[in-house]
Amino acid sequence: MTVMRDKVVKALVELNIRGDENGLMPGYNVLVNFLPTTFWNLFTERLINAAPADKKEEVLTGLYKAAQECGYHTGYGIINSDEFKSVVMPMVTEGAKDVLRGAYAVFTAWGWAKSGIVQIKEGERMVVRATDYYEQHIKTGGKSSFMFSAVSGAFFDLAYGPEYPNGLGTFIGDQTKGIEAGDEFGEVLVRKK
Repeated sequence: MTVMRDKVVKALVELNIRGDENGLMPGYNVLVNFLPTTFWNLFTERLINAAPADKKEEVLTGLYKAAQECGYHTGYGIINSDEFKSVVMPMVTEGAKDVLRGAYAVFTAWGWAKSGIVQIKEGERMVVRATDYYEQHIKTGGKSSFMFSAVSGAFFDLAYGPEYPNGLGTFIGDQTKGIEAGDEFGEVLVRKK
């Protein structure tokens, strides 16, 4: 048996993980806030749209790096959590590939992106697609899925890069398609940096 994505998503959605008095969710070995995605999308839009032409690339790189850092450390917490170990790990038969499949099931269960791996060449490259992701509503006139692309690179860092915490940035996620750019789905190609 390999990781059964739908079974994992269903099990994770049914877990009773609640926020604390500070609005943080201390589940999966990570703290996740309850700010609405519209807040983050508007924040991203305003940063990008306000950047002068000579600073735009710097802003885009900063957004990617912030999402990459978040995805790397959050991803590490997730795959080492009791919840992940109890729901996903019993299904793992293909090592890092299955751990990645489980990580994308968490990504889906948390509402970040209905996503999954389309193609993977272990330690070299991966293609991930999403049919629905919160960043698809960002209006910048182009592809704007920093979390989806950077977290995909960070997940691959955790699977195939140097041991945590030294693997961040070994791989990079390039967004090749985006619903926000008029494509049918979002797609990220992960490759060595």
